Amino acid sequence: MQTPSNLFNDEQMRDFIVNGYVTVKTGLPRSVHETIYRKTQEYTEKEGNLGNNILPRVPELQAVFDDPVVRGAFTSILGKNFVMHSHRHPHRNGPHSGGQGFHKDSYWGHQKVRHHLPRWAMAFYYPQDTPVEIGPSAILSGTQYYSHRLTETNDGEVALYGEAGTVSIIHFDLWHRAMANQTDKVRYMMKFQFIRLDEPEEPEWNVQDPEWNPEGLDIDDNPAALKHETTWRHVWNWMSGKSNGNGVQNANGNLTTHIEALSNEDPSVRSDAADALGMLGESAADAVPMLSNALSDDHEPVRLNAAYALGAMGEPAVSALIDKLHDENGTAQRMAAYGLASVGAPAVSSLCEALEHENDEVRHQATYALAQLGSDAEPAVSVLMKHSDDTKVEVRRYVPEAFGAIGPNAAPAVPVLIDRLANDEDVQVRFESALALAQIGPASSDAIPVLKESLSDKNRYVRDNSIHALKRIRTPEAESVLFDYLLMARWCAITNRETTF
Repeated sequence: MQTPSNLFNDEQMRDFIVNGYVTVKTGLPRSVHETIYRKTQEYTEKEGNLGNNILPRVPELQAVFDDPVVRGAFTSILGKNFVMHSHRHPHRNGPHSGGQGFHKDSYWGHQKVRHHLPRWAMAFYYPQDTPVEIGPSAILSGTQYYSHRLTETNDGEVALYGEAGTVSIIHFDLWHRAMANQTDKVRYMMKFQFIRLDEPEEPEWNVQDPEWNPEGLDIDDNPAALKHETTWRHVWNWMSGKSNGNGVQNANGNLTTHIEALSNEDPSVRSDAADALGMLGESAADAVPMLSNALSDDHEPVRLNAAYALGAMGEPAVSALIDKLHDENGTAQRMAAYGLASVGAPAVSSLCEALEHENDEVRHQATYALAQLGSDAEPAVSVLMKHSDDTKVEVRRYVPEAFGAIGPNAAPAVPVLIDRLANDEDVQVRFESALALAQIGPASSDAIPVLKESLSDKNRYVRDNSIHALKRIRTPEAESVLFDYLLMARWCAITNRETTF
């Protein structure tokens, strides 16, 4: 149980939503971090990179993620039932390295539309003092919402430096890199990933003001990202447990001026105009045609702001967004999906109709949008079930993701998830199906036999999600399967070629 003192306040949550990262420091003794560094260095020299086995090999790491400050941060971002993903990696930055280029992490070989909502997060932990000269990780703040970078240089990068025990938590899709190590020392950074299992029902931080309030945010001097207040407000409302499309408060503004600015030659002016229209909400519905055209703008921040502006206008924007979902421009389709997801419940009926479209990409984007809706997509469960074996593999991938986001109310889909977990040839479909069974929880108990079989799946992450599902089901049968698997798979962390027994 987290105490209020370990949870975020409103300012910290706003900063995370806007900038995509937060840095905290554990309260552990320095000796713990020294032990972690020593063991990592020793084992790496003998055995190579420990990869996913870094945690059982260096079990002291668990104390880092059990630290109340670290757990409080993850609880604030991902909810009290967040879990650690089984992919983790000790990053070694050797002496006098040249550093990396900026990148986003892949989904372990899986292809996914990037999530703007923080359903996934990563932790970067340093077991040694990490000043800038030893090559810490760096991020481009605010870029978690972008598929492309605004600059080709490293202008605007923020070095995530700190003393031993520093943990930076970032949005999974934030652009980041390792900086150059200018010293004679080896720098380690342990990267761990975490998943939200339950959709937010209420704020899980120390909320004081439940309404979005950007006062005090430093957003004017960031060359890596522009202003996206409509997007930020949408994320805040979602994390507060407000249904998509609800909780939007109209603001005052000059509608005509903003509409005219959508045609300005300066992309930053167009971006600000789209954002301002979004903050006006449904009162700016006259701008729907122009914002719809802006979904094809050649500047990503304009497209992003137009998508969420249309979402903030709600039902009056649904028809235009559905039209763009049928667009031949793939980028416009993707932005329309973001917009429809942010509309919320008023978009569900139209998205269900789009699921019946003969065009593969239309079905793909419609399924993705429904997967982002969470509980609002419950009326779509039966239609989604019909498409669980769709010929378009991307549709099959997002169908179980939608069931997982809906949660326990998607229990009628459990037989479909059992079938996909057992029989789909696509590993990502099986991955998402097992995760959805975990998110549905105890109502997935009929899946226990296939989850048991999936503990031997050829993909390690399907196995991991099957473990989470069995743990969440929590029946004696599920626990028996878990214990049997533990006894079979248990691994002795002190056995190596030098000491075999």
